[in-house]
Amino acid sequence: MQHKIISLFSGCGGLDLGFSKAGFHAIMATDVWNVACNSLKLNNVADEVICGDVRNLDFTQYKDSVDVVIGGPPCPPYSQTRHYLVGKVGGFQDEKAGFAVPEYFRAIEEIRPKAFLFENVDGFTFKTYEEPMAFVKERSEALGYNITYRVINAANYGVPQTRKRFICVGLKKEIGTFVFPKETHSETGENGTHLWVTCGDVMSDLDTITEEEKKQRPGSKDYELLVQIPPGDNYLFFTEKRGHPNPLFKWKSRYWTFLLKLTPNRPSWTIQASFSNNQGPFHWRNRFLRIEEIKRIQTFDDEYKLAGDFKDQWRQVGNAVPAKLAKVLAEEIKKYL
Repeated sequence: MQHKIISLFSGCGGLDLGFSKAGFHAIMATDVWNVACNSLKLNNVADEVICGDVRNLDFTQYKDSVDVVIGGPPCPPYSQTRHYLVGKVGGFQDEKAGFAVPEYFRAIEEIRPKAFLFENVDGFTFKTYEEPMAFVKERSEALGYNITYRVINAANYGVPQTRKRFICVGLKKEIGTFVFPKETHSETGENGTHLWVTCGDVMSDLDTITEEEKKQRPGSKDYELLVQIPPGDNYLFFTEKRGHPNPLFKWKSRYWTFLLKLTPNRPSWTIQASFSNNQGPFHWRNRFLRIEEIKRIQTFDDEYKLAGDFKDQWRQVGNAVPAKLAKVLAEEIKKYL
């Protein structure tokens, strides 16, 4: 029997792809961005794709007929970078997406699934956002769900990216309490785990640079600095603390991703949702990453189709949950159903 899911805030379908690979069947997926909705349709992610504001959707038609609700409400209200934005409030007070978490739980209340998976950035657990975290706990309890949550590193489950995300899984109380699957990978291979999957492992066949890419200048005005930075390092290479003879930057004076360069010997750092000229990670050959490369870093199939132009595609993949991580979690949830 195929278990049925509904996907909220679906983006281009990272969670959906992982659940599909674990044998789940999506009867509905929804997102507010038409480009992401087109990607969902291109890949036949769900029986029905609804493109629109979640606040306008009635979920009562799905009551008691869905096994799992999955989704990652927009993360900017809980992002670490929110602290650097003057005059911008986060959490439920965020003017663009503060409504999303309450809407997610409205869907849970109306659908009454056996289980749900809620994903967000690790900043969701910060003391700054005590109100949203308390809300998740209180609503889950009131609706009759046991929840288990933690911040997990995708690299520890075989994803070639050290991407930390908050994952919360709720199970109806009569079903039990979810236990996260054991980590299968680690940086050093301790406790019988596999070594982290590296960028070289998944991108070696793409380790080239085209004539057109040679003309591009990642880092913009700082391109010549990027060229000097060793693979696996960033602008901190040019600081006094690192022993550079001619320091150009003060320690921790920029975002960590400034002039950040991948190395084939470790996983990628988190792929950001916004393509940038000077915020990495960049390829160790001093070029921008390609869409096919960030798809592999996010463990999407090469054949997975993405709508929109280059920046649209980058945004979709950068926002997604790594498909392999989603599959691991889906397979574990299935055991309780």
